[in-house]
Amino acid sequence: MHIIEFAVGFLLLAFVLADAFQTLVLPRSANSSLRLTAFFYTVGWNIWRWIARRLRPGRQREAHLWAFGPLSLILLMCLWAMLLILSFGVLQCSLGSSVSAPERAPGFWTDLYMSGVTLFTLGYGDVSPIGPLARTVSVIEAGMGFGFLAIVIGYLPVLYQSFSRREVVISMLDARAGSPPCASELLRRHAAQRTGLCALETLLADWERWAADLMESHLSYSVLSFYRSQHDRQSWLASLTCLLDTSALVIAGIGGSADRQARLTFAMCRHALIDLTLIFNTPPIPCAPDRLTTGELALLVEDLSRDGIVIANENFETELIKLRAIYEPYANALSTLLMVDLPPWRRERPVLDNWEASAWEKKDAAADDWILHPRN
Repeated sequence: MHIIEFAVGFLLLAFVLADAFQTLVLPRSANSSLRLTAFFYTVGWNIWRWIARRLRPGRQREAHLWAFGPLSLILLMCLWAMLLILSFGVLQCSLGSSVSAPERAPGFWTDLYMSGVTLFTLGYGDVSPIGPLARTVSVIEAGMGFGFLAIVIGYLPVLYQSFSRREVVISMLDARAGSPPCASELLRRHAAQRTGLCALETLLADWERWAADLMESHLSYSVLSFYRSQHDRQSWLASLTCLLDTSALVIAGIGGSADRQARLTFAMCRHALIDLTLIFNTPPIPCAPDRLTTGELALLVEDLSRDGIVIANENFETELIKLRAIYEPYANALSTLLMVDLPPWRRERPVLDNWEASAWEKKDAAADDWILHPRN
């Protein structure tokens, strides 16, 4: 037995298994700097972004960015499989290539071939282990290959269920806050209904649960952060930021029955936002230019007042600035990292929602306004 080769093969095997366990099985995030998955996504996403910046903004760039999440997952699985084959091949080679093979003098490449055949349980029979140690290693590899495939098969449905659950709620926000969603539009559309802002409390409670689910699923399966929404002008980051903006407006100046729930939703959404920046080791970045200048804030207050939403707090602007300072830099950091636009605070002009637009028709932005905003 060659001790050095055996040690290299064993350490490589342990490294790959630990990384796969932390990624697929462990129900929490692992921040070890030695993780293969973290290195893979850091390097892979930087290369993918570099290419994206050289593509034309719009559908071409979005299609390129959209492909990274699913494709990276497949490539990561392939990388794990290749490293497992390599590690067991090195282990067999350290045992002196104790195999029965057509070659007169089997060597490392024969061991590597047998390792691949064994991991995927192909069983051609042209190469077989000789001796108790070589046979033991082969049995362990076959069992590990079977278990690896089973875990991967079970992992994908869980991943896509979390993605689907996330997107269902985001799609429902389209008719409530516009495309892209914005806080002023969300408040105005609720104020236009007979129930006024009372229904806002229920919506904020639903989004508090959504933010909690987002945090748990994306911390456990961080690859979901790279999965972009299926519809244009929608994203999980824009929706999360919109709800933070809305909650901040309610807390700072609107108050009322939704104030308590707004504080709970704000706390949960900020918690999710900060934890996700920690996963990617991304420090907060102040927004430049400012998302909401003093002049734009005055226009926002005017928009709200026209729909009967009164700002009752004299220190409204000061408190809003304080609230924005504790979440906007984190949202901007993820926006920069993931190449996702943050939502505006208010609409400068009428824009069709996603549900109103299609590739076969063009309509005025206010054509279907009566459906969502019936006049009393």
